[in-house]
Amino acid sequence: MTLTPYVVALPLAAAVVLLLTGRRWRGATAGWLATGAVAAAFGLALAVLFDMLSKPATESLASGAGRLRVTRLYEWFSVGTFHVDVALRADPLSAVMILVVTGVGALIFLYSIGYMHADPRFPRFFAYMSLFVFFMLLLVLGDNFLLLYVGWEGVGLCSYLLIGYWFERPSAAAAAKKAFVVTRVGDAALLIGIVFIWVKTHSLAFDAVFAAVRGLPQGTATVIALLLLAGAAGKSAQLPLHTWLPDAMEGPTPVSALIHAATMVTAGVYLVVRAAPIFDASVTANTVVAVIGVATALYAALSAVAQDDIKRALAYSTMSQVGLMFFGAGMGDPAAAIFLLVVHAFFKALLFMSAGSVIHGLRDEQDMMRMGGLRRPMPFTATMWIVAALAIAGVPPLAGFFAKDQDVAAASLAGRPGFWIVALLVSLLTAVYIGRATFMTFFGAARYSGEPREPGFVMRAPMALLAVGAAFGGLLGLSETSGAIYRFLAPVASGETGTAGPSELEVTTIAVVVALAGVAFAWFVWGSDRIDWVALRVRFAGLKRLGQSGFYVDDVYATAIGGGGELGAAVLAWLDRVVVDGAVNLFAEGVGKLSAGGRRVQTGFVRTYALAFLLGVVGVLWFLVARSP
Repeated sequence: MTLTPYVVALPLAAAVVLLLTGRRWRGATAGWLATGAVAAAFGLALAVLFDMLSKPATESLASGAGRLRVTRLYEWFSVGTFHVDVALRADPLSAVMILVVTGVGALIFLYSIGYMHADPRFPRFFAYMSLFVFFMLLLVLGDNFLLLYVGWEGVGLCSYLLIGYWFERPSAAAAAKKAFVVTRVGDAALLIGIVFIWVKTHSLAFDAVFAAVRGLPQGTATVIALLLLAGAAGKSAQLPLHTWLPDAMEGPTPVSALIHAATMVTAGVYLVVRAAPIFDASVTANTVVAVIGVATALYAALSAVAQDDIKRALAYSTMSQVGLMFFGAGMGDPAAAIFLLVVHAFFKALLFMSAGSVIHGLRDEQDMMRMGGLRRPMPFTATMWIVAALAIAGVPPLAGFFAKDQDVAAASLAGRPGFWIVALLVSLLTAVYIGRATFMTFFGAARYSGEPREPGFVMRAPMALLAVGAAFGGLLGLSETSGAIYRFLAPVASGETGTAGPSELEVTTIAVVVALAGVAFAWFVWGSDRIDWVALRVRFAGLKRLGQSGFYVDDVYATAIGGGGELGAAVLAWLDRVVVDGAVNLFAEGVGKLSAGGRRVQTGFVRTYALAFLLGVVGVLWFLVARSP
C-alpha cells in the first residue's frame, strides 16, 4: 500500500476541521491538532523514504522502475485526446521535498503554538497554515503539470491569506495584495507555458513530456523553458518579480519562516529542477537561469547589508540564497541546488524563529537600531541565531559551508570563472550582512527598552532541533561523490559540472577564506567598537537609502507601471469623454434638432395639411408631365 496520498491528506484534513469547527476549539488545542497532523505527515514521508531506499536505484525513472511509484487516484477529466489524472509521484526529488515541507513545517507549527498563543483567531491561523502545507505537498507530489499548477495557485492563495493575516493593519493588507498581484504575473507565464507543453507534446504527464521534449526544435524548447522560469521567478522572488517578498514580512513571523524555509519560495527551485529535461533541451535556457539567479543573489545581498528591520534583512537574505539555488541549477548541478535548499530550510527557519523570539521578547520591536547586547538577557536565542548565522555564512564545519561551497563551485568546475567570481562575491556579502545583523542585535551596548525574556519551551524546542540540522546537515552531502543526498538524487537531479578551473581543495580553501573574511569585516565595523558605525551611516546616508530601498526598484515600477497606468487611464478617460460621449451627445443633439424641425411642420391645423397635400399632388403631376414625350 502506498502512503503518499495520506501524506497529502493529513494537512488537508486538519485545515478542513479547523475551518469548519474552529470556533469550538479552546486554548492551544487547534495548534496541537494542526501540528500533530503535519508531524504525522512527516512520519509517513519518512516511511515513503525508507520504502524507496529499500528499492534498487536506477539511472532513469522514466520507465517507472526502481525508486519511482506513481499513485493514480482517479481520472480528473477527459476531453477528446486531453486526459489528466489525479496522480501522485513519489521519486527521490519529491521525497526530499516532502521531508523538508513536513519536517521543517512541523517544527514551525510547534513554534507557532507559543508565538501565536494570544491571537484571537488562533484556529483560523492554523487552518490557513495547514492548507498552505497541503497545497505545497500537492505541488511537489503531482505527477503532471496541471496538478502542479493547482498546488502552485493554492500556495499563492494561502500566502495572500497569511501575509494579510493581520488585515486590520493597512500595511499587511497592502503587502498581501502586492504578493498576490506580483506572483500572478509569473503564474500567468507558467500557465501559458503549460499550454505550450500540451500543444507541442500532447500530454501533461511528466514522463511523457520529458520523453517528447527531446524532439522539439530549439526555439520551442527555449520558449517553454523561459515561460516556466518566469513562473518560478515569481514564486521564488527572483528578479524582476521579487518586490513582494520584503513586504511579505508584514505577516506573523512563523508565516515568514514557513514561506521562506519550507514552502512557497522553494517552489520555483523545485520547478526548475523537476523540469530540467526541458531546460536541458534549450541551449540558452540554463544560462538564463544562472544569470537571473546570480544577479538576484548579488542584488539581494547588497540590499540586505543596508536593512535595519531584522525581518526585512532576512527576507533579502532568502532572495539571495534562493538565487544561489537557481544559479547552481543553471550551472548544470541541480543536486547541489536541492542540497542547498535542504540546509537552507534548517538555518533560515532557525533565523526567523530566533528573530521572532527577539521580536516577541521586545514587544514587537523589529528595528536592529533598538536592539544590541541581547546575548546577555537572551543567551539561548543568541546561541541559536549564531549557529544559524555561521551556517548561512558558510563557516565550516556547519551545513551551509558544504552546501553553498558545492553550489558555488559548480561554476568553476564548468569552466565559467566570471560566474564563479560573482558567486564568491555573494558569499562574501552573505557573511557581511548576517554578521552585521548578529553584532547589531546580540552584541555591543544595549539599545533596547524594557526587560526582554527568553521564549517558553514550546518555542525553544523546535529552535534547538533546527540548530542540530543547521550544524550537522552538511553530513548529507560532504562531497558530490560521497554525499548521500547526491547519490539519492542522482536518477532525477544529476548533472555534469565538468572538471575545469581550480582543484576542489583550492575552491574549498577560497570559500572558507571568503566566509571568514566577511565575518571578520562585519566584526570590525559593527562589533569591535573601533569604528563609529552610527557616524558611518550618516556619512554614507545616500548609499544607505539606496540599499535600504532595494535600489528603488519599487519606485521605478511605481513610476513606469503606476505612472504609465495613470497616463493610460487619463487618455482613456479623455477618449471616453470626448470621443465616445461626444459621439453619443452629437447624435442626441442631431435627433433633437430634427425633432424641433418636425414640431414646426406638425402645426395641428387642417388648412396646413390641405396645402401640403395640394402641393404634393401638383408636384407629382409636374413630374409626370415632365417625363412624357
